[in-house]
Amino acid sequence: MSKCGRETDVVTGAFGFTGQHITRRLLALGRGARTLTGHPNRPNPFGDRISVAPFNFDHPRELTNSLRGATTLYNTYWIRFPYGQLTFGRAVENTRTLIKAAEEAGLRRIVHISITNAAEDSPFPYFRGKAMVEKAIVQSRLSHAIIRPSVIFGTEGILINNIAWLLRRLPVFAVPGSGDYRLQPVFVEDLAEIAVDAGLRGDNIAVDAVGPETAPFNALVRLIADTVHSRAKIIHLSPVLVLLLVRALGNLVNDVVLTRDEIEGLMANLLVSSGPPTGHTRLSTWLAQNADQVGTRYLSELRRHYR
Repeated sequence: MSKCGRETDVVTGAFGFTGQHITRRLLALGRGARTLTGHPNRPNPFGDRISVAPFNFDHPRELTNSLRGATTLYNTYWIRFPYGQLTFGRAVENTRTLIKAAEEAGLRRIVHISITNAAEDSPFPYFRGKAMVEKAIVQSRLSHAIIRPSVIFGTEGILINNIAWLLRRLPVFAVPGSGDYRLQPVFVEDLAEIAVDAGLRGDNIAVDAVGPETAPFNALVRLIADTVHSRAKIIHLSPVLVLLLVRALGNLVNDVVLTRDEIEGLMANLLVSSGPPTGHTRLSTWLAQNADQVGTRYLSELRRHYR
């Protein structure tokens, strides 16, 4: 509990994309909030409304102390790809440390942001690692809600924005393979609503966070191209060749644009749900409303998380 008697929640990465929207929703409900972050010195968009502490994965006692007195942990911590010494295995161990600290600090509940179709036997380390974290949460003493989003879109969402950025600037846009694999994007504010609603419950649940529109990747690219009035020619290339091209592009923008696992996971139809939609915002509607903004600047994963 906070000093003024409000229940207080902890959000990992409240300065980031998903965590910032979850934090805003918690504050709007009158709840106290704190954040754990890998970037404690970055500008705090919430001012004195939230307190800030570093992750302290290597100092579990300090991590536990930063969680004491809170009710629920909203965990958005993860990595898109290995970078430097931070691997998927390290991210799993860091999250296990966080779960143990939450138990020792006496938290009631954890809401964890996972991914659609996470599986321990997945050939993709991203999805496999997410499933390992889910298992650790289920086996913990905390009540839990596991939220499994697909591709997340919004003003700071990287994938949709950067597709638009490429379509605005390049004469050709390369689709890996046939392009008939599907996506079911979810709006970041819908995801935050699903997560916070789940945090206020007491039962153990797992739910996909997916939007009301499912489309083949071809149709998605064409929709974005039409929205930004792109004249780029959309072509189909082998995944291997597309990967070579995006690596070359990454050298130009000083970023990791897309990884092999991301291409193959996309083509394996892992970013759709077999269940009903849980979000209500249509990507097509959002794109129409944000046509003048989407893709006007490149969003860098490395700059956001590592620089």
